[in-house]
Amino acid sequence: MAQEEKPQWSEVLKRRLANSQTDERSEEEKKAEETELFTKYYTDWREGRDSDKSYKTIPRFYYRLPAEDEVLLQKLREESRAVFLQRKSRELLDNEELQNLWFLLDKHQVPPLSGEEAMINYEAYLQVGEKAGPKCGKFFTARVYAKLLYNDPYGRISIMQFFNYVMRKVWLHQTRIGLSLYDVAGQGYLRESDLENYILELIPTLPQLDGLEKSFYSFYVCTAVRKFFFFLDPLRTGKIKIQDILACSFLDDLLELRDEELSKESQESNWFSAPSALRVYGQYLNLDKDHNGMLSKEELSRYGTATLTAAFLDRVFQECLTYDGEMDYKTYLDFVLALENRKEPAALQYIFKLLDMENQGYLNVFSLNFFFRAIQEQMKLHGQEPVSFQDVKDEIFDMVKPRDPYRITLQDLVCSCQGDTVVSILIDLNGFWTYENREVLVANDNDGGSSTDHDDP
Repeated sequence: MAQEEKPQWSEVLKRRLANSQTDERSEEEKKAEETELFTKYYTDWREGRDSDKSYKTIPRFYYRLPAEDEVLLQKLREESRAVFLQRKSRELLDNEELQNLWFLLDKHQVPPLSGEEAMINYEAYLQVGEKAGPKCGKFFTARVYAKLLYNDPYGRISIMQFFNYVMRKVWLHQTRIGLSLYDVAGQGYLRESDLENYILELIPTLPQLDGLEKSFYSFYVCTAVRKFFFFLDPLRTGKIKIQDILACSFLDDLLELRDEELSKESQESNWFSAPSALRVYGQYLNLDKDHNGMLSKEELSRYGTATLTAAFLDRVFQECLTYDGEMDYKTYLDFVLALENRKEPAALQYIFKLLDMENQGYLNVFSLNFFFRAIQEQMKLHGQEPVSFQDVKDEIFDMVKPRDPYRITLQDLVCSCQGDTVVSILIDLNGFWTYENREVLVANDNDGGSSTDHDDP
């Protein structure tokens, strides 16, 4: 079209130039013709440009969420999401298709064995991909093969490692779809109530929880949900991305309870196991001496070895959510998770907020001295000679090596990998005693002795 219009434009210009010398029209007439020509050619140009309507091919990227009173739109959105998730679920490999994939891989293994593992080369790998069906296509790519390639002199990959990779991907997608069914908002995250519903409905499918009384279900769900929110929602927004849930190991720990043969050690180390949940709740009940379902500051002071300082406990009750000055079970769970996981950034963030009394974003010598004075007072109560704060302060700054030699930030604590030791020195007499006697304890361990031969402070 542009080629057809070009002679027309050139002819017009030639005529205009030829007539410009002899044109006797008035300025108004010339102006009117100019406006007419401009309008004509501009209109022709716009109509030609709009004919392809390319701007209409831009996909829509914003969809307004239905308001609460738009019941029909909300229902339509829920149904469309359900259909979408069902379609995604049908795209996943089922048990029969996984068995067929394993059969094909085993049939195409390429000798020799690598140790005891069957191997497959790239040519055979592609052959299996062609026979396995369209659902498997995304697993049989050069990228996946290269990802699993490791030190085989013949350039092969392990059949078992590849199959485990496929199984893991299928499990992740199944779990993503399962979690998305509880995403009421449909925004890719779960609120606390959503996750509670998910775990509550998951309990009957976990053999390791068969012995739990139904009356304990609500406490178990609260215990399980708090771990997710304590570590995955550090800003306390009240929601967690489904992607974050899938990326962390907590869901693996929870679904490990499907194993009927789970060892006692595994159960004790798994926060989500029945023994672990009963332990935490039992400790809460034991601390609650007046049996009102809440913990006062005095009751909480007996937590663990009863060596947390009064200054630290004061800060806990100042900063954490309480009801008439007493702590409920949910707040207690955050407290326990912080103190039992002091190496973790989320736990350090929790404790750092308590130590940072003036909310300055750092700890200075005054802050350290304030909390360590409480340690010194406890040492006097136990008949011990108090340690000089100056020495402890120097050791703390040597351990942390902060960017500012006079201030310790949360980032400094996390990066130093000594944050758990530092906070233990400041809030817990038992933690300080362990640090002070670390060389003796290491020597006892090396000699095969027990570190419990001492009397606790």
